Amino acid sequence: MNTEEYRKQFTEDDAVGWECIDKELKKIYPDQEPLHFVPSLHYIAGGNDQLDGISVYKSEKQMKHFHFVTYGFSELYYNEKSAGGEFSKFGFELTFRLKMEQPDENISWVCNLLQNLARYVFKSGKWFEEYHLIPANGPIRSEYDTDITALAFALDPKLGKTDTPHGEVSFLQIIGITSDEYKQLEQNPVPSETKKMIDRMQQDNKLLITDLNRK
Repeated sequence: MNTEEYRKQFTEDDAVGWECIDKELKKIYPDQEPLHFVPSLHYIAGGNDQLDGISVYKSEKQMKHFHFVTYGFSELYYNEKSAGGEFSKFGFELTFRLKMEQPDENISWVCNLLQNLARYVFKSGKWFEEYHLIPANGPIRSEYDTDITALAFALDPKLGKTDTPHGEVSFLQIIGITSDEYKQLEQNPVPSETKKMIDRMQQDNKLLITDLNRK
């Protein structure tokens, strides 16, 4: 799509990229209105939160879990300069699937985790790709007895990638891994080894749902 085609199809009032994300999610959750978290003070207004929003869906596929999706790593709004690009801004949005213990449990900590990752990306200019691996420097949920202390990244098994008027967006799913798994991968921290681990994990956990009680 060139700039002229972009101008004909959209106006400055259109949330072009946001609507593309919503369209993909509607395919999976056609009848569900998600919980949506927005920052109390966006970074543009002097706040610390970089993401414009985080939607959370409840799923019973494989097991009951929460499915988080970010808005903000890709180009969300009308931007002629981004029309027809190869990648939309950083070229990805993050997702995360968390095993549900209770339907009304506190999940705000996940939003804090996602915003922390966003701060890293926006401040460093570095981005995440499939099979990247990072330590969380402790349990991914503070003040909670969990051995999930690191994060790996893979394509979301259901969302994958999508093309938008601003370029490609990959839905990168965060996968919680244990201390022992991280130590093993740290000995040979290359994407091919992380991929092997994730492939093994998917044999019993196709959706790569993170269970904080997993050892």
